[in-house]
Amino acid sequence: MTLKLGVPSKGRLMEKTFAWFGKHGIELSRSGSDREYAGAVTGVEDVELVLLSASEIPRELSAGRIHLGVTGTDLVREKLAAWESQVEELAPMGFGQADLIIAVPKFWVDVESLEDLDAAAAAFRTEHGFRLRIATKYHRLIREFLREHGVADYQLVDSQGATEGAVKNETAEAIADITSTGETLRANHLKILPDGLVHRSQATLLRSRKACWKNGEKDILKTLTAALKL
Repeated sequence: MTLKLGVPSKGRLMEKTFAWFGKHGIELSRSGSDREYAGAVTGVEDVELVLLSASEIPRELSAGRIHLGVTGTDLVREKLAAWESQVEELAPMGFGQADLIIAVPKFWVDVESLEDLDAAAAAFRTEHGFRLRIATKYHRLIREFLREHGVADYQLVDSQGATEGAVKNETAEAIADITSTGETLRANHLKILPDGLVHRSQATLLRSRKACWKNGEKDILKTLTAALKL
């Protein structure tokens, strides 16, 4: 029996994940070069390390191909419909914090709330003949959030690059993106709507509800969570 643990394969998320487990006496290490996606786990038996991109981990948890995974809660909620039926949050890890927010141009002095955004969107469609564009990579989360808050007459445009520049580049009128300090938003003359916080995200250890959890895997999980003091 082997329990598969998926963690981010590069960057600060990987480094901080390795450090978080290390503080609990479990050493994660990468095998070979940075181009290899295998690793090792010491400090607990029968746990296999799987290195994946952070955006792949929700999918692998949902498919049951890994038992545990570390990724941002924003990605879980965006990638997985009815996410709570597919994964369980075991522990927030205290890093990777970022807020998913709605932001509009600073010069929109009459837009200070989602209600104002709804009115602006209706006026925009009347004037221009097409819906106000909001650039984002978080289509599911933003669509659900705006529906819950009664915002209509908009369209989401996909942005997988520098979303904050979409307004300046005239590919969108507003944006919905992750921010940690707000500096990039301010540099691009954008303001966060006071009631435009969609989700507060951080790196989290998650358990797949879809993976094989027979007695062997359950015993390994019990040993691991005891070591992690969960």
